[in-house]
Amino acid sequence: VQLVESGGGMVQSGGSLTLSCAASGFAFSIYTMGWFRQRPGKEREFVAAIDWGATREDYADSVKGRFAVSRDNAGATVYLQMHNLMPEDTAVYYCAKKAASTVYGRPQHDFNSWGQGTQVTVSR
Repeated sequence: VQLVESGGGMVQSGGSLTLSCAASGFAFSIYTMGWFRQRPGKEREFVAAIDWGATREDYADSVKGRFAVSRDNAGATVYLQMHNLMPEDTAVYYCAKKAASTVYGRPQHDFNSWGQGTQVTVSR
């Protein structure tokens, strides 16, 4: 299993970024995928999840209405569109694969493969 995030960077408050996560080494189209983040000095936290068929999505309250998760099963890629970014969104963002196929849910302990992370920095 390999998950490679990209698209992070530095942006001003109110700006937008789109993160990508290229997946390989497993049957991408039958797994729920998630995005998590670790803010400075904080534990890693859930951001968003999307089920294998892109029929269900879930978001942390802090990003609801600003972030959108999507996936391209043919290209084995999951995306996180981030709009109206705020300084408190500054974090390392990770994509993750759920351990069991065709199971949906957001608990972090249910995800067993992680990317290396991509830094997002939002300045005031």
